[in-house]
Amino acid sequence: MKLVTLSIEQGIATVTLNRPDKLNALNFEMFKQLDATIKKLKKERQVRVVLLTAQGADFCTGLDVKSVMKSGMSVVKLLWKWLPGNQNLAQRVVLGWQSLPMPVIAVINGRCWGGGTQIVLGADYRIASPDASFAIMEARWGLAPDMGASLSLSHLIGRDQALLLSSTAEPFSADQALKLGLLTATDAEPLTYARQLAQSLMVRSPDTLAAIKRLYQTSYGAATRKTLARETYNQVRLLLSKNTRIAINNQQADHTTPYQQAKKW
Repeated sequence: MKLVTLSIEQGIATVTLNRPDKLNALNFEMFKQLDATIKKLKKERQVRVVLLTAQGADFCTGLDVKSVMKSGMSVVKLLWKWLPGNQNLAQRVVLGWQSLPMPVIAVINGRCWGGGTQIVLGADYRIASPDASFAIMEARWGLAPDMGASLSLSHLIGRDQALLLSSTAEPFSADQALKLGLLTATDAEPLTYARQLAQSLMVRSPDTLAAIKRLYQTSYGAATRKTLARETYNQVRLLLSKNTRIAINNQQADHTTPYQQAKKW
């Protein structure tokens, strides 16, 4: 079964996360299929707008930790990059949407947690149902935000709010997300809203839309390579630390083990 589907109709490409039996939790194969879909869309010149959706009641409940962590090689493949400032696979499935010349609209229902939140932050517009919820979950596992969140969050909200959401790792509502500036709009029928937005965008020249998208990427994108390098460096250090293993065990055990003294950062 395809875990990420792509359909194109009348200039609108619809990309759908298709693992509803697992609440669209991200396994390694989904990362690969998302990356491949983004690469395919770069070549689809007839596509004017991309809708990023999900099958089922929840957009994405984050990383399928058991599936990904059971293979050390999967973790390596997610984080590997030839040069520190390049994007690894985990970052490409978020920042890759920004590499597309056409607008990308994320349509969000239900839980959009962890990697789900990161993925929609890569879109140009985010339309959510009022009952949607979000979370930046890495701190629960003793990790720091990855998947390009250090870039996407800093472009959308203030530093203190980014710190708060990342450090507490608590879910927050669509209303909170809208007030923070993480959402474009909320609507009881987010897909209908997104399709209407797509139609209004398609009235404009595709070159104009691409130029505007690149213009704002340039103005907001200072020190991108340095930021990506630091993000991956942090994650590798954390993955090798004892406190991360303690955090993972605490999430899965009935008792809580105290953390060790922090390393020098």
